[in-house]
Amino acid sequence: MKIQTRGFQWIAAVTVLAFLPMVAAAETPQERIDQAMARAKDAGIPVELLESKVAEGRAKGIAADRIATAVQNRLHSLEQAKLIMTRGANDVDAAQLSVGADAISAGVGEAVLEKIAASTDRDRRTVAVAALTQLVLHGMTPEAAFLRVKEALARGPQALASLAAQPGAAADQKEAARGASPSTADNNRAARSPAPSPRPANAPPGPLVGRGVGRGGH
Repeated sequence: MKIQTRGFQWIAAVTVLAFLPMVAAAETPQERIDQAMARAKDAGIPVELLESKVAEGRAKGIAADRIATAVQNRLHSLEQAKLIMTRGANDVDAAQLSVGADAISAGVGEAVLEKIAASTDRDRRTVAVAALTQLVLHGMTPEAAFLRVKEALARGPQALASLAAQPGAAADQKEAARGASPSTADNNRAARSPAPSPRPANAPPGPLVGRGVGRGGH
């Protein structure tokens, strides 16, 4: 009898597990968005950071299920940003959370994001994180980008504000990290370019170039 009861329990458990994906699939995109909004409120994340994502998707005519997925992904990045940035700063606002989420999506690691949040005052933190993200998107490693932002912070607000608008700086930094300056890299590329083949000594002369050629002149 016990064996039979256990068999029924096992069948019931399998049935419930099989039914769960069907329940999840039955959720509408709007229900998924609403759940994300509620979760953001519980986590202390401003819901306008998700509402802007919804508005952007609808303005572009994106399908509702894709908007819901984008909102869920954005919430995940915002949750990570809040967790990381508030370790070193207790005054992180909505704008800073937004650029922090952008940084995570761009591939900025936890340690770098935590350091830049902790080492930057509130007035310049948003711009600093945004500049860091732009440098990473342009190909610089997060660690090298952090050093560039730190140097710009030391020089003043104008240097920091202009840093993100310098895509060429990322390429220069990558060359420097490999131990070669941009000019050295150019020289290396030139050295690898094939030189023109010399004309053999017994080769016939090429066609004459002059005004007479093409009009019957010899």
